[in-house]
Amino acid sequence: MGSLSLRNIRKAFGAHEVLKGIDLDVTDGEFVIFVGPSGCGKSTLLRVIAGLEDATTGSIRIDGQEVATVPPAKRGIAMVFQSYALYPHLTVKDNMGLGLKQAGAPREDIERRVTKASSMLSLEPYLARRPAELSGGQRQRVAIGRAIVREPKLFLFDEPLSNLDAALRVQTRLEIAKLHRELKATMIYVTHDQVEAMTLADKIVVLSAGAIEQVGSPMELYNRPANLFVAGFIGSPQMNFIEAARLGDGGARTIGIRPEHIALSRESGEWQGKVIHVEHLGADTIVYMETEKTGLLTVRLFGEHPIAADDVVHATPDRAFLHRFDADGRAMR
Repeated sequence: MGSLSLRNIRKAFGAHEVLKGIDLDVTDGEFVIFVGPSGCGKSTLLRVIAGLEDATTGSIRIDGQEVATVPPAKRGIAMVFQSYALYPHLTVKDNMGLGLKQAGAPREDIERRVTKASSMLSLEPYLARRPAELSGGQRQRVAIGRAIVREPKLFLFDEPLSNLDAALRVQTRLEIAKLHRELKATMIYVTHDQVEAMTLADKIVVLSAGAIEQVGSPMELYNRPANLFVAGFIGSPQMNFIEAARLGDGGARTIGIRPEHIALSRESGEWQGKVIHVEHLGADTIVYMETEKTGLLTVRLFGEHPIAADDVVHATPDRAFLHRFDADGRAMR
């Protein structure tokens, strides 16, 4: 019902190539998230899939059908934008059903689909209201409901939570996850927030400078990053990178160790250093320290710890979790 296949997708704006030969397969019912830094091409790729931008070259197949030259309205997709894009003069009910009405769907069919979508999203009390009478989270749910009523082959989300505050982002994230389980629909979602990516995705696509760096499940990317870029992008706080030569490892160029895979002690350990800053977050304590062997080192401790700037401590990495990278930045397995 909602498979997607991309082959050699390139997109250039003048002399600037934004997408550089993207190959990707999305299976029916998968929740796939595109992540990467600003300007990496993730939103452009989503717009190419939607037909809002034309690919310079390449093939786009939805359920095996080539759609590269098919207009957006006939691709069987529905898109949810970060700006909601609701009509201010229409009620919630009319906003949700407008696309079906324009397509000539029977009134009973529109009523049935809007009722079902509003029930899934707990929007029944707001159907007679206009967007100005709703909160940001409610408006986003209306935009999602408008997509649901179309019963598309693909749902496309372009940073849908970026305009919401932290608490609403968490709540709406849970609603989207629940929606995916209930609809069993194929969803492709763009975000710069790796927490969204790690918690929602079946499969994450990490992009950099218009190219795919790695595709895999959240834990695959976290535990087995393909290169320095992915290792540094996935995980917060960021992975520590140390020159391998400083640690006596002649086979690698760079050694990586995640902050949570380092133990701290006041008595003894592998790398002695001085604490330069501490972030007491309650559930976590983030310690930034400087050691002669490693340079700046970030350590994540679970829970509260009585550590302060200028304390002298000893850090010991769990060697089972060391990552080794070659001179080209590729992971050495």
